[in-house]
Amino acid sequence: MIRNKTGIWGEIYTARYLRDKGCDIIGSNFKCRFGEADIIASQGKNMFIVEVKTRDESTSVRPMEAVDVNKRERLEKTAQVFIKASGLTDLQPRFDVAEVYLNKEYELVSLNYIENAFHIE
Repeated sequence: MIRNKTGIWGEIYTARYLRDKGCDIIGSNFKCRFGEADIIASQGKNMFIVEVKTRDESTSVRPMEAVDVNKRERLEKTAQVFIKASGLTDLQPRFDVAEVYLNKEYELVSLNYIENAFHIE
């Protein structure tokens, strides 16, 4: 599997999942000097900053394990920049992680969506 292609498919499947749940996608691949937010979605008064981790179905390590303390801190700073730039200060941010597993043909095997995957202190 090609790494960049794998990530793109993971984000496509996650965005589809969120839309099917009634969420609006308000941003994707938002980049700033602190890092990147894969997907930013909203529903009601909530904003979801979603880190998408995509792996081959045969992996033995959970993708969530790749979201370490440094990644969490970068996501928080990136979210702050997005909120300020977008003016969406009335939405309550939440950090979610999507664990996406694909087969060799980039077809979705499973998607584990973790709401409130971590909290920033």
